[in-house]
Amino acid sequence: MNLKRTHRCHELNESAAGQDVIVNGWINTRRDLGGIYFLDVRDRYGMIQVRVGTELPEELRERVRKMTPEDVVAVKGTLSLRPADAVNPKMVTGTLEILAEDVELLNKAKTPPFEIIRRETGSEDLRLKYRYLDLRTRTLQENMILRHHAARAVRHFMNHEDFIEIETPVLMKSTPEGARDFLVPSRLHKGHFYALPQSPQTYKQLLMVSGFDKYYQIVKCFRDEDLRADRQPEFTQIDIEMSFVDEEDVRDLGERLLSSVLKDVKNIDLSLPLPVLSYHEAMEKFGTDKPDTRFDMPLFALDDLAEKSDFQVFTGTIADGGVVRGLVVSGGSTFSRKQIDEYTETAKKYGLKGLAFVKVEEGGLTGGISKFFNKTLSLELIQLSKAKPGDLIFFSADRWTTALTALGAVRLKIGKDLNLLDLKAYKALWVNDFPLVEKSEEEGRFTAMHHPFTSPRAEDEERMESDPETVHARAYDLVLNGHEIAGGSIRIHREDLQEKMFRVLGISHDEARQKFGFLLDAFQYGAPPHGGIAFGFDRLVMILAGTDSIREVIAFPKTTTAQSPMDNAPDVVDEKQLKELHLRVENGEC
Repeated sequence: MNLKRTHRCHELNESAAGQDVIVNGWINTRRDLGGIYFLDVRDRYGMIQVRVGTELPEELRERVRKMTPEDVVAVKGTLSLRPADAVNPKMVTGTLEILAEDVELLNKAKTPPFEIIRRETGSEDLRLKYRYLDLRTRTLQENMILRHHAARAVRHFMNHEDFIEIETPVLMKSTPEGARDFLVPSRLHKGHFYALPQSPQTYKQLLMVSGFDKYYQIVKCFRDEDLRADRQPEFTQIDIEMSFVDEEDVRDLGERLLSSVLKDVKNIDLSLPLPVLSYHEAMEKFGTDKPDTRFDMPLFALDDLAEKSDFQVFTGTIADGGVVRGLVVSGGSTFSRKQIDEYTETAKKYGLKGLAFVKVEEGGLTGGISKFFNKTLSLELIQLSKAKPGDLIFFSADRWTTALTALGAVRLKIGKDLNLLDLKAYKALWVNDFPLVEKSEEEGRFTAMHHPFTSPRAEDEERMESDPETVHARAYDLVLNGHEIAGGSIRIHREDLQEKMFRVLGISHDEARQKFGFLLDAFQYGAPPHGGIAFGFDRLVMILAGTDSIREVIAFPKTTTAQSPMDNAPDVVDEKQLKELHLRVENGEC
């Protein structure tokens, strides 16, 4: 390489006009205007136009003529102001160009499978296969830079708050309780396995026992679970733990961290303190424990009114201990039958058998199930729901969780379909007072709503084993624009209480000692009261980048089937490796 760069593209400005410069980068576009060649050369920082004039040697011009987009080049020349009629206002350097003296081809590029300057010319599958090319696109380069800035902002804030960043192990003991572990076979210890951490949870609690009262790290975690647009088998979280704190202390830190990152990265001012909703309030009002409050459209209860109707679905549901909930859609009476059917299908995906509706007109109701409401009930419903003529009311009737969750999903879809969400807004809130446990029909036992190390409220502790479903957790989630971006709790720090929690979850004493004996032992040596929170860093950056998929903010993500089309991971390994790990594959299975 003879032409080593003197400037990056963004460093070129009008004050440098007349200077000799050398830039290195990729050809973004090449144009031939009557024998004069124009190259737009880009690097990570920006782009500059290069003019290759007819006065240059023929050998150089011929070399440039054969160059194509994505060739790697070095350009030497004089920085010059463009003629007034050639200024490009869309480019930061649009008033400038380099009058080339030499152009060196550093590496010839094949024609890319999609256009780098028009990312949409490649499907997502194709772009994942050629991820290193997709990362050249402006969108992903900006996303990666934004991610870097967010991580820097996190570390700046946490360091200023006197937290210590401590790395915890990646190879750890398997303690499955929740998602499935990724297991790593041991070569040295036949028949034994490490697990990749789903979270540094037990390690950060041990650090509290060790006296590091303010810990954090930006850490990789792994969960072998089914994926969605906002999940990956390996993900990054901002992990935080503190000693001698209560819920308010952790929430205060968490919302100030979020506020600091938003200000640093997006220059957004977040009004503090954030609103707090109980789990029950969030579910009743929005049908979800991660409500999107960028638009208004609350759910409402109508159990008493529904019980007086002639609609057997309502009366039967109430008699069976279920609930009836409603949702008013302003101007929704214009919905076609096809649109209503689409919302019904959304509700069915969440377990609802159907979605009832009525339309509101002057003096009463029409359409849907309106015939099951007499005149008096119709007016009561209009008054209760605060609906206006031209509105539509959707209804769900089922068990509490199903009725609310399904109608909450319909609410969110309507908000998106009708463009009710303020896409420039950042609306955050806390949700707390979660149940400590929930009944798993599949496993036939109680499972932790968050994780088994979450402390119950002190006033509920005596009911943990006698009536666990009425016990509330000292847990809290931070929600931003309808996404849970952080979750945490005050932890159990007493051995007797932790063992009681294990009993509630159906974990025997022997099993608890086998899986978590190291933690229980540590509690015997003076464990301080402690609590913490973990932010989903990928999800936070996804929201800051204004995209709906965390794959857009991870350099080398997996697909929804946990595969990497680029390097074909996961892949088979040779027999020698398997033998060293004491494994055997038969018929494609270990």
